[in-house]
Amino acid sequence: MSGDLNIPAAPPVDGAVHLHSGKVRDLYRMTEGPYVGRLLMVASDRISAYDFVLDSTIPDKGTILTRMSLWWFDQLASLIPNHVVSTEVPENVRGRAVFCEELAMFPVECVARGYLTGSGLLDYRATGEVCGIPLPAGLEDGSRLAAPLFTPASKAEVGDHDENVSFAAVEAEVGSEVATELRGLTLAIYGRAEEIARERGIILADTKFEFGSRPTGETILADEVLTPDSSRFWPADLWQPGRAQPSYDKQIVRDWLTSAESGWDRASGERPPALPEAVIAHTRSRYVEAYELLTGESF
Repeated sequence: MSGDLNIPAAPPVDGAVHLHSGKVRDLYRMTEGPYVGRLLMVASDRISAYDFVLDSTIPDKGTILTRMSLWWFDQLASLIPNHVVSTEVPENVRGRAVFCEELAMFPVECVARGYLTGSGLLDYRATGEVCGIPLPAGLEDGSRLAAPLFTPASKAEVGDHDENVSFAAVEAEVGSEVATELRGLTLAIYGRAEEIARERGIILADTKFEFGSRPTGETILADEVLTPDSSRFWPADLWQPGRAQPSYDKQIVRDWLTSAESGWDRASGERPPALPEAVIAHTRSRYVEAYELLTGESF
């Protein structure tokens, strides 16, 4: 693994057995109660950067991510069903957890990009392409693409990097019919979400979705959706290609970790230091601001 994840032990949940912990979420299976056999997905306040789960947490982050995902699932309900069964969860995880269906998950990160930045920009600068798709010369950091792109990534083991892959690689993994369906769904959902965000003064630069299949074969939207952890949200009035854009996400954390102030060398292999209170507070405020601007609700 490329990072020492150091994921803390998942807290016990009444009537549930712990199955797995990722960088941010803990997964349980219910053994008691009305949802016995269902999965319980809990969003923690953990935050990750550069393949490390940091020692610092962001207060209320799990609740914000859960509320935002639920709001987006409602907005997208006419496009695609989702995996949420109920929000009537055990008391000690209330507000940051959902009961959800167990699906056969497709082994691909379904990424949509409307703007060029991040790993897509790095690929473009190296090859003139993103995921095998040629792009025009002269694009900059933050350039709007002529049309949104499906730029999938392989699902890495926890702690390793997801790697951008071509559409042909997705076809080889899941078959041509499923790959075509995932591309179509990804771009349709991105298109709807980008429109909704733009109406609220936010640019949805890129995002990733995860899909799974019901026993019936129906494809379902799963995991989290359109949160600052899985998406790049930029203030529309500050968008200016040719530079890094201000954002409503954990870029604040990344920027501090790579600053001289942190004293951390990303290439050292050592764990990052704890975050200063000011960085924690600023990150929380950006997550809250994104939630309130998008949903119109106060947190």
